[in-house]
Formats: sequence, structure tokens, C-alpha cells
Amino acid sequence: MPRSEPNPVVDEILPRVARREPLAMNDCIAQFGGLVWSIIRRYVQPDSEAEDVVQEAFSELWQKADRFDRSRASAATFIGLIARRRSIDWLRRKSRRPELHPLPPDFDEVVSSETAPTNTRVDAENLQGALSKLPDESRELFKLHFSGGLTHAEIADKTGLPLGTIKTRLRRGLIEMRNILRPSQTQPAAS
Repeated sequence: MPRSEPNPVVDEILPRVARREPLAMNDCIAQFGGLVWSIIRRYVQPDSEAEDVVQEAFSELWQKADRFDRSRASAATFIGLIARRRSIDWLRRKSRRPELHPLPPDFDEVVSSETAPTNTRVDAENLQGALSKLPDESRELFKLHFSGGLTHAEIADKTGLPLGTIKTRLRRGLIEMRNILRPSQTQPAAS
């Protein structure tokens, strides 16, 4: 297929965008919006997602218009490649996202009617006993974090300890609490 004659107005759009001329991007969208939309719609469904990808494509075009080299490709080819690349990126992102399904309308009723098995319940007395077996510094961090509601960073500010130390001590404390409570969880519950 013979290459069509270059259109000087169309061929100048990308250099104008690269120079950040006023209204250059508007002219670019008016000239190439249909092309970008048709390429992206081949890959991206539904329309609302396709509109987002079109916006990403034109944003990338705004950033990379200075890379356009008319000796290597036409403006339409350059823009079409960006649209295709954005579409493929969207497909990759979509394949990594888990598919979400809405919860059934009676979800709250079903969950509230089910009770946790007795062997996984921990009563306050067992919890206090396990907490008393922790080292003093871990117990103090537990109080600040779980009872006081402080974040790790707020605990670091309050205690003067490094943030990494606080995270490590809380994690170790949680593991130790689990190990202390585990034997009591495996005993059968009294009826």
C-alpha cells in the first residue's frame, strides 16, 4: 500500500505538543482522538475503563512528544503505538487484579448467626495470663499499641525507641502470645 502524502498540519502537531504550545494538545486530541479510541477499544472493556486508558495514552503523549521522529514513523503511527502500549499495560494490570464479586445481600445476617468454634476462642482471663508472661518491654508496647491505639510511629516518638525495634518487638510479642495461647486453645471447652 503506498504511503499517503504527508500532511504538514498533522505532521506539525507533535512538535507543537513537544514545545508545549497553547492549544497543541487540543489539536492533537481533535486530530487523533478517534484513532486512539479505536485502538484502545479493541483491548479495553468497558467504556469507562477505556476512557481512563485513553487519558493515560494522551498523558504519555504529552510527556513523550519530544521523542517523535518523523523520519522513523508518521505521527499517527507514533500515537497509535502509545495507545497500543497503554492498552497492553491495562491488560497486564487487569490480569494481576483479583476478580471481585459483590457480597450476598444477607451476608451480615449469615456471619452474625455463625459463632466461632469454641476451640479458637480466647477469654480475657487467658489473654491477661498470656500477657503477663511477656517481657516488660513487650507488654508496655502492647498496651500502647492495642489499648492506647497508638501507631508504631507514635510509639517511637513517645518511647524514643527506633521504629524498627518497636515493630520487631510487637511482632515477636504476637508470636509469643500465639505460642502461649495455643495449648489452651486445643483443650476441649467445658460444657
